[in-house]
Amino acid sequence: MKIALMDSGIGLLPTAAAVRRLRPDADLVLSSDPDSMPWGPRTPAEITEHALAVARAAAAHRPDALIVACNTASVHALPALRAALEPGIPVIGTVPAIKPAAAGGGSVAIWATPATTGSPYQRDLIRDFADGAAVTEVPCPGLADAVQWADEEGIDRAIAAAAALTPRDVRAVVLGCTHYELVAERIRAAVQPHGLPPVVLHGSADAVAAQALRRIGAAPAPAAAPVAGLTVLIGGRDAALPGAALAYAEGRLLDTVDAAR
Repeated sequence: MKIALMDSGIGLLPTAAAVRRLRPDADLVLSSDPDSMPWGPRTPAEITEHALAVARAAAAHRPDALIVACNTASVHALPALRAALEPGIPVIGTVPAIKPAAAGGGSVAIWATPATTGSPYQRDLIRDFADGAAVTEVPCPGLADAVQWADEEGIDRAIAAAAALTPRDVRAVVLGCTHYELVAERIRAAVQPHGLPPVVLHGSADAVAAQALRRIGAAPAPAAAPVAGLTVLIGGRDAALPGAALAYAEGRLLDTVDAAR
């Protein structure tokens, strides 16, 4: 079994790690193009062009499925990716976890890139899935870039700025960019009011990984022997995991399993 994942950068790590936990025996192909980051400020046509190039590099390795582990690419390029690759390769997009966040009741915040915040796409998701919950859209300028390069000071500044825009009564935060899941606990600490129950964070990685397995008819097998391989493509070329990826637990998990083969 081979699962490919694509993103502009290392935002694919949380979903790749989720796939690895569900199926340690699955070969993974990680395809990205960090030189073209950030994708958010680009036009939809430019995003689609870059996403197609990254996806085709992954598709050349003949995966059983391709996960678009990027909210921006899912918003703007998913139809084009499916038209180019399906039915030969199932394409699974990433959608912010607004519905489960709203189901818990109380106030909800959606942290997302400035390009996604306030977009018709996100407003439609809120309308369709927030079930009447009070939702605050929180732009997070610079956070994805800081996470991409493991810029600790930049991460702290971006999280603090977004936390200042997050209402104190928020009980759930939707992580509307896959990069944010790499610093989820730092986000939780920044928005957690003293003396109140823990704020619940809602990422997409686990649900998307499970959906990819369902699409190819594979059941989870977390106890399977970890004998699978890892292929890293950057700009379409074979590469090692970027050094910044190893700053995060998800990157170290993938690196450790691959080194043990």
